[in-house]
Order: sequence, then C-alpha cells, then structure tokens
Amino acid sequence: MADDRPLIGISTYAEPGVRWGAWQLDAALLPAGYPRLVQRAGGLAVMLPPDAPERAAATVARVDGLVVAGGPDVEPVHYGAEPDPRTGPPARVRDAWELALIRAALDLRIPLLGICRGMQLLNVALGGTLVQHIDGHAGAPGVFGSHPVTPVPGTRYAGLVPEVSPVPAFHHQAVARLGRGLIPSAHAADGTVEAVELPAPDWVLGVQWHPEMAEDLRVMQGLTRAAAHRIAA
Repeated sequence: MADDRPLIGISTYAEPGVRWGAWQLDAALLPAGYPRLVQRAGGLAVMLPPDAPERAAATVARVDGLVVAGGPDVEPVHYGAEPDPRTGPPARVRDAWELALIRAALDLRIPLLGICRGMQLLNVALGGTLVQHIDGHAGAPGVFGSHPVTPVPGTRYAGLVPEVSPVPAFHHQAVARLGRGLIPSAHAADGTVEAVELPAPDWVLGVQWHPEMAEDLRVMQGLTRAAAHRIAA
C-alpha cells in the first residue's frame, strides 16, 4: 500500500561518546518529540544527520519539507561577530551542514521550518545577526520554560495561530538584525522576535520556541500541508 504522506527531513545532533546499554559511541541523535510531531501532523519523518555540505542540495531535493532542529549556539563567525563569553562552544559540523541545508531548501523552494537554533540559522543564512545572550527565555537546566507569544497580524504564523499563546522555550540567544527578506511574525512580551518568515509564495517559517514539546500541531501541520501541496503541484 502506497504511503502518500509528505517526507519531512529533520536535521540531527552530532554528539561524541553517547552511552546507551553496553555502548558508548559517537551518535547522530534527535529528541523523539521532533519525529513524533511530524508524524502527528501528517508527515513521514526522516533524520538528516550531518554530511558534507556539498551534498545538501541533493539531500534536500529528495524530501518534501525540511525541519532544522534546535541545539547548540551558532558560531558567531557566521554573522561576523566575536564570541561573547556566555556563548556556548561551537558545533562546526552542524553549522556547516545545516546552513547548507537551509540554503538548498531556499534555492529549491522546499517548505522549511526552523526551530529555535533552526530559526537563528535561517536568519544567519540570509545575512542576519544574533543577540548572543538574553535573560528570561530559558528555564532551569534541562527544563523548558513557558511564556506567551503574540502573532503579527497578516503573517503566515498568525494565519496558523491567530491568538496569543503560551509556548515552551529554552534559549538564551535571539534575532538581532533580520536577514534578507525576513519579516517578524511573533513577539514575546519583552519585544524579542519569536518567529520570522519569508513572504509568500515560499513557505519558510522560523520559531524561537519548541513546538515538539507542546500539544499544538498547527505550526507543523502548516509545514506538512505545504509539503503535500508541493507534491500535488
């Protein structure tokens, strides 16, 4: 029986020496909330572990939609800044791979959702910059905080989630200067940009929070619908 669900690629962590059972090995891994959210939203999830950046275009061409997952801080060299002492250690393999994935998705007009770090990378890929530290947007270590976000009327995000809504968040960096063509589509109460997007017709959205840690499917359903429409077209 054919499976007509859109194939959604999700970038992964690359972690050294992960221990499970009797093993301690380097691992490409992903919190289960990401594929579960894709599946609940009507997509077929596939992991895209780091690879050579020159293979990103061929990789993206084989999926119907792309999710760039959360994770460590983006190395400031990518937006022309010196590292703040509070910026985390670089994840250079992930940075190179995921920036290449984003640029390939934009070139091929593949529906794209950036989550937390993924939103920041989307902004950087389009020439934007980041604030390297803000307070009040992360819970205790290993615990997601929650705060309300307000959609910007008329944006794609507002079309998906029109009301002010609480979101699970864990980040200490944020968008500073917006990348080329990006518009803000949601804000936190303190004015922090919490979502960005490119205007239609392309479906490109970044959210600073973690929808995979909530029950609300609407953002991911927007991605899977856009991927399904691309297949039909």
